[in-house]
Amino acid sequence: MINTPGRLEGATHHFPVRVYFEDTDAFAVVYNARYLGFLERARTEMMRLLGIPHAKMMADHGVLFTIRRYEIEYLRPAALDDLLDVRTRIVEIGGATLVGKQEIWRDNTKLVHAKVRLGCVTTVGKPARIPPAFNQRFTEWSGCE
Repeated sequence: MINTPGRLEGATHHFPVRVYFEDTDAFAVVYNARYLGFLERARTEMMRLLGIPHAKMMADHGVLFTIRRYEIEYLRPAALDDLLDVRTRIVEIGGATLVGKQEIWRDNTKLVHAKVRLGCVTTVGKPARIPPAFNQRFTEWSGCE
């Protein structure tokens, strides 16, 4: 069994995040840049649960994912001590790119909506195709073609 936080439900990964004092600004709401960290952690744990941890990608295939583009919309603020659910889905798979949709929820309220485009690159930063085994795993899980 893989020991990592979060869980897979269908084609969505759920990752719990508690808001700590260090995440907030002077008004005790989450500082905008902290949401990016929450989203990054969630994607990392999603990949780990799928059997594609970053360290394995680098060691076995000499590749990793880097962020090419982020679109983020802040709908409502999160506050100190909130328990958040970061939801991640892969919505598009290319030869060298992945597109993910991510949302941050508190109970039944969506707080953040984001779209991220990831590019596969070598460990020296050159574009690379996603290794076939990883591409197959993303496709099987997400249902994307």
